[in-house]
Amino acid sequence: MTTQTPDAPAAPHLYLLILHEPYWPPHSAREVNATIVAAATLLHRHVLQPDGLHIHTLLSHRRREPGEIVPLATLTHELAEAGWGHAGEWEHVTTDLLALTRLGECHGHTVAMPAVQRALLCSGPDAQITSFNPHTGARETHGPAERARLLHSLTDHVRQAEVARPLWAGDTLLPKPPPGPDDFEA
Repeated sequence: MTTQTPDAPAAPHLYLLILHEPYWPPHSAREVNATIVAAATLLHRHVLQPDGLHIHTLLSHRRREPGEIVPLATLTHELAEAGWGHAGEWEHVTTDLLALTRLGECHGHTVAMPAVQRALLCSGPDAQITSFNPHTGARETHGPAERARLLHSLTDHVRQAEVARPLWAGDTLLPKPPPGPDDFEA
């Protein structure tokens, strides 16, 4: 199996946002329930393959904004009726990605998401959710515009964090597939 060691990125990366069961990192005052990784981490040799490659292809072979963070729920929405059956074992792949970040085999940006934000990102880009505000006693509706603002805020946060330390995908990655016409560095 051929591997490559990536050079410093020449173009803005794509990122995958994984929402997962919460855990408490050592020496942390907050639980983590979301992790952002560079899309290239899907090509890591310790991620189930070819499933990681298939998900990387889904992520990078669509028109995306440079530096875009793509929640797993967005990929599910884009797959629509085709579903994950042909794309791969997403649960196994995300478990592998979380293990890599927790073991230091790649860098991940960990986030503690409040319940409403988590629900928005676990839903597709067009979904609306309703929450109960205990302070006002009112129901509140949250939708695509709020989800877009949240992703924009996360993107800004990751860009600022990457100035100090880029999200490293790991030492040895599988070769990337040939780029398509809409691709950029993932």
